Amino acid sequence: MEKLVIGIDVGGTSTRAALAPAAGGGALRTASAGAGNPRSVPPEVLTSRLTACVAPLAEAAGPGAVAAVVAGVAGAEPRNPADAGTRVAYAAVRTALRRAGAGRVPVQVRGDTEIAFAAGPGAPPSGVVLVAGTGASAARIAARRQTATIDGHGWLLGDEGSGFWIARQALRAALRSLDGRAPATALVEMLTEATAAGGRPGTRTEGANAPVRVRSASGVVEGAERALGARQAGGAGSAEAAAADGGAGRVRERDSPAGPPGGGTSGRAAGGPVRDPVVRVALVDAGFAGRPVEIARLCPVVVRAAEAGDAVAGAILDEAADHLVETVTVLAPVPGEPLVTTGALLAPAGPLLPRFTARVRPYGLTPAPVPDGLAGAVALARELR
Repeated sequence: MEKLVIGIDVGGTSTRAALAPAAGGGALRTASAGAGNPRSVPPEVLTSRLTACVAPLAEAAGPGAVAAVVAGVAGAEPRNPADAGTRVAYAAVRTALRRAGAGRVPVQVRGDTEIAFAAGPGAPPSGVVLVAGTGASAARIAARRQTATIDGHGWLLGDEGSGFWIARQALRAALRSLDGRAPATALVEMLTEATAAGGRPGTRTEGANAPVRVRSASGVVEGAERALGARQAGGAGSAEAAAADGGAGRVRERDSPAGPPGGGTSGRAAGGPVRDPVVRVALVDAGFAGRPVEIARLCPVVVRAAEAGDAVAGAILDEAADHLVETVTVLAPVPGEPLVTTGALLAPAGPLLPRFTARVRPYGLTPAPVPDGLAGAVALARELR
Protein backbone atom coordinates (compact mmCIF):
# COMPACT_ATOMS: atom_id res chain seq x y z
CA MET A 1 0.00 0.00 0.00
CA GLU A 2 1.36 3.43 -0.94
CA LYS A 3 1.82 5.67 2.09
CA LEU A 4 0.39 9.17 1.90
CA VAL A 5 0.67 12.37 3.91
CA ILE A 6 -1.67 15.27 4.54
CA GLY A 7 -0.52 18.87 4.76
CA ILE A 8 -2.83 21.59 6.09
CA ASP A 9 -2.50 25.36 5.82
CA VAL A 10 -4.79 27.00 8.39
CA GLY A 11 -4.98 30.74 7.79
CA GLY A 12 -6.88 33.79 8.92
CA THR A 13 -8.90 33.81 5.69
CA SER A 14 -9.15 30.18 4.61
CA THR A 15 -8.07 26.62 5.40
CA ARG A 16 -6.58 24.33 2.74
CA ALA A 17 -5.42 20.72 2.85
CA ALA A 18 -3.61 18.46 0.41
CA LEU A 19 -3.10 14.70 0.12
CA ALA A 20 0.23 13.69 -1.43
CA PRO A 21 2.49 10.64 -1.75
CA ALA A 22 4.88 10.28 1.17
CA ALA A 23 7.72 9.46 -1.21
CA GLY A 24 7.36 12.71 -3.15
CA GLY A 25 5.40 14.18 -6.01
CA GLY A 26 2.49 16.55 -6.44
CA ALA A 27 -0.79 16.69 -4.58
CA LEU A 28 -3.29 13.95 -5.37
CA ARG A 29 -6.26 15.84 -4.01
CA THR A 30 -6.98 19.12 -2.21
CA ALA A 31 -9.82 20.51 -0.13
CA SER A 32 -10.63 23.89 1.38
CA ALA A 33 -12.82 25.55 4.00
CA GLY A 34 -13.16 28.86 5.83
CA ALA A 35 -10.85 30.75 8.18
CA GLY A 36 -9.22 28.78 10.98
CA ASN A 37 -7.07 31.02 13.19
CA PRO A 38 -7.73 29.54 16.66
CA ARG A 39 -7.43 33.00 18.24
CA SER A 40 -10.39 34.34 16.27
CA VAL A 41 -12.40 31.23 15.33
CA PRO A 42 -14.30 29.25 18.01
CA PRO A 43 -12.86 25.74 18.62
CA GLU A 44 -15.99 23.97 17.37
CA VAL A 45 -15.96 26.00 14.15
CA LEU A 46 -12.26 25.28 13.62
CA THR A 47 -12.87 21.56 14.17
CA SER A 48 -15.78 21.57 11.74
CA ARG A 49 -13.76 23.31 9.03
CA LEU A 50 -10.79 21.00 9.50
CA THR A 51 -13.09 18.01 9.26
CA ALA A 52 -14.52 19.37 6.01
CA CYS A 53 -10.98 19.51 4.63
CA VAL A 54 -9.64 16.24 5.99
CA ALA A 55 -12.62 13.95 5.43
CA PRO A 56 -12.51 13.83 1.61
CA LEU A 57 -8.74 13.35 1.69
CA ALA A 58 -8.91 10.48 4.19
CA GLU A 59 -11.65 8.85 2.15
CA ALA A 60 -9.57 9.14 -1.01
CA ALA A 61 -6.51 7.71 0.77
CA GLY A 62 -8.30 4.68 2.16
CA PRO A 63 -7.92 2.97 5.57
CA GLY A 64 -4.42 3.05 7.04
CA ALA A 65 -2.85 4.90 4.12
CA VAL A 66 -2.20 8.25 5.84
CA ALA A 67 1.24 8.12 7.45
CA ALA A 68 1.58 11.67 8.87
CA VAL A 69 -0.22 15.00 9.13
CA VAL A 70 1.31 18.47 9.54
CA ALA A 71 -0.84 21.55 10.04
CA GLY A 72 0.62 25.03 9.84
CA VAL A 73 -1.70 27.25 11.86
CA ALA A 74 -1.91 31.03 11.91
CA GLY A 75 -2.33 32.10 15.52
CA ALA A 76 -0.48 29.10 16.96
CA GLU A 77 2.86 29.37 18.77
CA PRO A 78 4.24 25.81 18.97
CA ARG A 79 7.42 26.98 20.74
CA ASN A 80 5.32 27.76 23.81
CA PRO A 81 3.94 24.56 25.41
CA ALA A 82 1.30 26.60 27.23
CA ASP A 83 0.09 28.42 24.12
CA ALA A 84 -3.69 28.27 23.98
CA GLY A 85 -3.84 28.57 20.21
CA THR A 86 -1.56 25.58 19.75
CA ARG A 87 -3.54 23.45 22.19
CA VAL A 88 -6.81 24.28 20.44
CA ALA A 89 -5.25 23.53 17.05
CA TYR A 90 -3.90 20.13 18.15
CA ALA A 91 -7.27 19.13 19.61
CA ALA A 92 -9.13 20.27 16.50
CA VAL A 93 -6.80 18.44 14.10
CA ARG A 94 -6.97 15.20 16.06
CA THR A 95 -10.75 15.39 16.36
CA ALA A 96 -11.07 16.09 12.63
CA LEU A 97 -8.88 13.08 11.79
CA ARG A 98 -10.91 10.84 14.09
CA ARG A 99 -14.18 11.99 12.55
CA ALA A 100 -12.71 11.43 9.09
CA GLY A 101 -11.74 7.87 10.00
CA ALA A 102 -8.02 8.46 9.37
CA GLY A 103 -7.00 6.47 12.44
CA ARG A 104 -4.14 7.31 14.79
CA VAL A 105 -1.35 8.96 12.82
CA PRO A 106 1.56 11.21 13.80
CA VAL A 107 0.31 14.81 13.97
CA GLN A 108 2.33 17.98 14.25
CA VAL A 109 1.15 21.57 14.55
CA ARG A 110 3.57 24.13 13.18
CA GLY A 111 3.48 27.89 12.88
CA ASP A 112 2.15 29.25 9.60
CA THR A 113 5.52 30.90 8.99
CA GLU A 114 7.30 27.53 9.22
CA ILE A 115 5.20 25.89 6.52
CA ALA A 116 5.36 29.04 4.38
CA PHE A 117 9.16 29.01 4.48
CA ALA A 118 9.27 25.27 3.72
CA ALA A 119 7.21 26.03 0.60
CA GLY A 120 10.09 28.11 -0.79
CA PRO A 121 12.21 26.99 -3.75
CA GLY A 122 14.13 23.86 -2.79
CA ALA A 123 12.45 23.77 0.65
CA PRO A 124 15.31 25.68 2.34
CA PRO A 125 16.01 24.76 5.98
CA SER A 126 17.02 28.24 7.19
CA GLY A 127 16.33 31.86 6.33
CA VAL A 128 13.61 34.50 6.69
CA VAL A 129 9.91 34.38 5.82
CA LEU A 130 7.32 37.14 5.61
CA VAL A 131 3.58 36.49 5.56
CA ALA A 132 1.34 39.40 4.58
CA GLY A 133 -2.34 38.70 4.06
CA THR A 134 -5.18 39.53 6.43
CA GLY A 135 -2.45 39.85 9.07
CA ALA A 136 1.32 40.26 8.84
CA SER A 137 4.32 38.69 10.52
CA ALA A 138 7.92 37.73 9.80
CA ALA A 139 10.05 34.95 11.25
CA ARG A 140 13.57 33.64 11.25
CA ILE A 141 13.74 29.92 10.50
CA ALA A 142 16.70 27.74 11.52
CA ALA A 143 16.76 24.02 10.77
CA ARG A 144 13.06 24.22 9.86
CA ARG A 145 12.11 25.68 13.24
CA GLN A 146 10.94 29.19 13.95
CA THR A 147 13.46 30.85 16.27
CA ALA A 148 12.26 34.47 16.25
CA THR A 149 9.11 36.31 15.17
CA ILE A 150 8.30 39.93 14.48
CA ASP A 151 4.76 41.38 14.63
CA GLY A 152 1.82 39.06 14.06
CA HIS A 153 0.24 40.83 17.03
CA GLY A 154 -3.25 40.86 15.56
CA TRP A 155 -5.46 43.54 14.05
CA LEU A 156 -5.83 45.58 17.24
CA LEU A 157 -2.18 45.75 18.32
CA GLY A 158 -0.10 45.12 15.20
CA ASP A 159 -0.13 43.38 11.80
CA GLU A 160 1.31 46.55 10.31
CA GLY A 161 1.26 46.58 6.52
CA SER A 162 -1.34 43.79 6.36
CA GLY A 163 -4.57 43.69 4.36
CA PHE A 164 -6.53 44.72 7.43
CA TRP A 165 -4.10 47.55 8.16
CA ILE A 166 -4.40 48.84 4.58
CA ALA A 167 -8.21 48.71 4.66
CA ARG A 168 -8.37 50.49 8.02
CA GLN A 169 -5.98 53.21 6.86
CA ALA A 170 -8.14 53.69 3.77
CA LEU A 171 -11.30 54.07 5.84
CA ARG A 172 -9.51 56.58 8.03
CA ALA A 173 -8.25 58.51 5.02
CA ALA A 174 -11.75 58.64 3.54
CA LEU A 175 -13.23 59.90 6.79
CA ARG A 176 -10.52 62.52 7.19
CA SER A 177 -11.21 63.67 3.63
CA LEU A 178 -14.93 63.99 4.37
CA ASP A 179 -14.09 65.95 7.53
CA GLY A 180 -11.98 68.36 5.50
CA ARG A 181 -8.79 67.34 7.34
CA ALA A 182 -7.10 65.58 4.43
CA PRO A 183 -6.93 65.69 0.62
CA ALA A 184 -9.74 64.53 -1.62
CA THR A 185 -9.53 60.87 -2.56
CA ALA A 186 -11.41 58.43 -4.75
CA LEU A 187 -11.44 56.12 -1.73
CA VAL A 188 -14.54 57.92 -0.43
CA GLU A 189 -16.71 56.83 -3.33
CA MET A 190 -15.05 53.45 -3.83
CA LEU A 191 -15.29 52.39 -0.20
CA THR A 192 -18.87 53.58 0.00
CA GLU A 193 -19.75 51.54 -3.08
CA ALA A 194 -17.91 48.49 -1.73
CA THR A 195 -19.81 48.61 1.56
CA ALA A 196 -23.17 49.84 0.27
CA ALA A 197 -24.89 46.43 0.69
CA GLY A 198 -26.01 46.90 4.26
CA GLY A 199 -22.81 48.56 5.39
CA ARG A 200 -20.82 45.36 5.79
CA PRO A 201 -17.40 45.02 4.17
CA GLY A 202 -17.10 42.09 1.82
CA THR A 203 -20.80 41.89 1.00
CA ARG A 204 -20.48 43.62 -2.36
CA THR A 205 -17.64 43.14 -4.80
CA GLU A 206 -18.47 45.57 -7.58
CA GLY A 207 -16.66 48.40 -5.84
CA ALA A 208 -13.41 46.49 -5.79
CA ASN A 209 -13.61 45.21 -9.35
CA ALA A 210 -15.19 48.04 -11.30
CA PRO A 211 -13.03 50.57 -13.18
CA VAL A 212 -11.94 53.45 -10.96
CA ARG A 213 -12.63 57.05 -11.88
CA VAL A 214 -10.58 59.60 -9.98
CA ARG A 215 -12.79 62.63 -9.53
CA SER A 216 -12.81 66.07 -8.03
CA ALA A 217 -13.70 66.44 -4.37
CA SER A 218 -17.28 67.41 -5.17
CA GLY A 219 -17.64 64.51 -7.62
CA VAL A 220 -16.30 62.03 -5.08
CA VAL A 221 -18.76 63.12 -2.40
CA GLU A 222 -21.70 63.22 -4.81
CA GLY A 223 -20.82 59.77 -6.18
CA ALA A 224 -20.55 58.39 -2.66
CA GLU A 225 -23.96 59.76 -1.79
CA ARG A 226 -25.46 58.15 -4.92
CA ALA A 227 -23.92 54.81 -3.90
CA LEU A 228 -25.98 55.00 -0.71
CA GLY A 229 -29.25 55.48 -2.58
CA ALA A 230 -30.30 51.86 -2.27
CA ARG A 231 -29.68 51.84 1.45
CA GLN A 232 -31.65 55.05 1.99
CA ALA A 233 -34.46 53.82 -0.25
CA GLY A 234 -34.91 50.87 2.07
CA GLY A 235 -36.24 53.24 4.72
CA ALA A 236 -38.97 55.66 3.64
CA GLY A 237 -38.95 54.22 0.10
CA SER A 238 -37.74 57.26 -1.83
CA ALA A 239 -35.95 60.58 -1.57
CA GLU A 240 -39.34 62.31 -1.89
CA ALA A 241 -40.71 60.35 1.03
CA ALA A 242 -37.71 61.35 3.11
CA ALA A 243 -38.22 65.00 2.20
CA ALA A 244 -41.90 64.77 3.09
CA ASP A 245 -40.87 63.47 6.47
CA GLY A 246 -39.14 66.70 7.28
CA GLY A 247 -35.83 65.60 5.83
CA ALA A 248 -35.34 62.49 7.97
CA GLY A 249 -32.91 60.12 6.29
CA ARG A 250 -31.92 62.74 3.70
CA VAL A 251 -28.31 63.67 3.01
CA ARG A 252 -27.84 66.85 5.01
CA GLU A 253 -25.41 69.67 4.52
CA ARG A 254 -23.26 71.41 7.06
CA ASP A 255 -21.33 74.61 6.88
CA SER A 256 -17.78 74.33 5.68
CA PRO A 257 -15.24 74.60 8.48
CA ALA A 258 -12.44 77.08 8.22
CA GLY A 259 -9.91 76.17 5.57
CA PRO A 260 -6.57 74.57 6.44
CA PRO A 261 -3.57 76.75 7.24
CA GLY A 262 -2.34 78.41 4.08
CA GLY A 263 -5.71 78.23 2.29
CA GLY A 264 -7.15 75.50 0.09
CA THR A 265 -10.12 73.24 0.54
CA SER A 266 -8.41 70.02 1.63
CA GLY A 267 -11.07 67.27 1.29
CA ARG A 268 -14.02 69.66 0.93
CA ALA A 269 -15.80 70.41 -2.29
CA ALA A 270 -14.28 73.64 -3.57
CA GLY A 271 -16.46 76.66 -2.89
CA GLY A 272 -19.24 74.79 -1.13
CA PRO A 273 -20.31 72.79 1.91
CA VAL A 274 -19.38 69.20 2.57
CA ARG A 275 -22.52 67.11 2.10
CA ASP A 276 -21.23 64.21 4.10
CA PRO A 277 -23.20 63.14 7.20
CA VAL A 278 -24.84 60.03 5.74
CA VAL A 279 -21.70 59.01 3.85
CA ARG A 280 -19.49 59.54 6.86
CA VAL A 281 -21.73 57.58 9.21
CA ALA A 282 -22.02 54.80 6.65
CA LEU A 283 -18.24 54.42 6.46
CA VAL A 284 -17.95 54.44 10.25
CA ASP A 285 -20.68 51.80 10.45
CA ALA A 286 -18.84 49.69 7.86
CA GLY A 287 -15.67 49.82 9.93
CA PHE A 288 -17.43 48.60 13.05
CA ALA A 289 -19.93 46.20 11.47
CA GLY A 290 -17.46 43.68 10.05
CA ARG A 291 -15.00 41.28 11.60
CA PRO A 292 -11.31 42.04 10.87
CA VAL A 293 -11.20 39.50 8.06
CA GLU A 294 -14.21 41.18 6.43
CA ILE A 295 -12.69 44.63 6.71
CA ALA A 296 -9.47 43.28 5.18
CA ARG A 297 -11.50 42.40 2.07
CA LEU A 298 -11.60 46.12 1.32
CA CYS A 299 -7.87 46.03 0.60
CA PRO A 300 -8.38 45.39 -3.16
CA VAL A 301 -10.36 48.63 -3.32
CA VAL A 302 -7.26 50.51 -2.16
CA VAL A 303 -5.08 48.69 -4.68
CA ARG A 304 -7.39 49.60 -7.55
CA ALA A 305 -7.56 53.21 -6.46
CA ALA A 306 -3.77 53.39 -6.39
CA GLU A 307 -3.52 51.79 -9.82
CA ALA A 308 -5.90 54.45 -11.13
CA GLY A 309 -3.63 57.18 -9.84
CA ASP A 310 -5.19 58.12 -6.50
CA ALA A 311 -2.33 59.64 -4.50
CA VAL A 312 -3.85 58.90 -1.10
CA ALA A 313 -4.30 55.20 -1.89
CA GLY A 314 -0.78 55.03 -3.33
CA ALA A 315 0.66 56.56 -0.18
CA ILE A 316 -1.13 53.97 1.96
CA LEU A 317 0.40 51.12 -0.07
CA ASP A 318 3.84 52.76 0.12
CA GLU A 319 3.56 52.97 3.89
CA ALA A 320 2.38 49.36 4.08
CA ALA A 321 5.46 48.24 2.13
CA ASP A 322 7.68 50.31 4.45
CA HIS A 323 6.17 48.60 7.49
CA LEU A 324 6.76 45.15 6.00
CA VAL A 325 10.38 45.97 5.17
CA GLU A 326 10.91 47.15 8.74
CA THR A 327 9.37 43.91 10.03
CA VAL A 328 11.86 41.88 7.98
CA THR A 329 14.99 43.96 8.64
CA VAL A 330 14.58 43.66 12.40
CA LEU A 331 15.53 40.00 11.87
CA ALA A 332 18.90 41.16 10.47
CA PRO A 333 18.85 39.16 7.24
CA VAL A 334 22.20 38.51 5.56
CA PRO A 335 22.61 39.56 1.90
CA GLY A 336 21.69 36.64 -0.32
CA GLU A 337 19.86 34.80 2.45
CA PRO A 338 16.62 33.04 1.43
CA LEU A 339 13.62 35.33 1.88
CA VAL A 340 10.28 33.62 1.24
CA THR A 341 7.14 35.74 1.00
CA THR A 342 3.50 34.72 0.87
CA GLY A 343 0.01 35.89 1.74
CA ALA A 344 -2.34 37.72 -0.61
CA LEU A 345 -0.18 40.84 -0.62
CA LEU A 346 3.20 39.19 -1.29
CA ALA A 347 2.39 35.97 -3.13
CA PRO A 348 3.26 35.74 -6.85
CA ALA A 349 1.58 38.75 -8.50
CA GLY A 350 0.72 40.13 -5.05
CA PRO A 351 -0.09 43.85 -5.18
CA LEU A 352 2.65 44.86 -2.70
CA LEU A 353 5.35 42.60 -4.16
CA PRO A 354 6.87 45.20 -6.54
CA ARG A 355 7.03 47.85 -3.82
CA PHE A 356 8.46 45.40 -1.31
CA THR A 357 11.00 43.97 -3.77
CA ALA A 358 12.36 47.43 -4.59
CA ARG A 359 12.70 48.29 -0.92
CA VAL A 360 14.62 45.14 0.12
CA ARG A 361 16.96 45.17 -2.86
CA PRO A 362 19.44 47.55 -1.11
CA TYR A 363 19.74 44.92 1.65
CA GLY A 364 20.91 42.32 -0.88
CA LEU A 365 17.64 40.40 -0.62
CA THR A 366 15.45 38.97 -3.35
CA PRO A 367 11.98 37.75 -2.35
CA ALA A 368 10.92 34.24 -3.39
CA PRO A 369 7.09 34.52 -3.45
CA VAL A 370 4.98 31.38 -2.98
CA PRO A 371 1.18 31.04 -3.27
CA ASP A 372 0.73 29.72 0.28
CA GLY A 373 2.23 27.33 2.80
CA LEU A 374 0.40 24.20 1.67
CA ALA A 375 3.35 22.72 -0.20
CA GLY A 376 5.50 23.41 2.86
CA ALA A 377 3.08 21.56 5.12
CA VAL A 378 3.28 18.56 2.80
CA ALA A 379 7.11 18.73 2.77
CA LEU A 380 7.24 18.78 6.57
CA ALA A 381 4.72 15.91 6.81
CA ARG A 382 7.01 13.81 4.61
CA GLU A 383 9.83 14.38 7.10
CA LEU A 384 7.57 13.48 10.02
CA ARG A 385 6.46 10.06 8.78
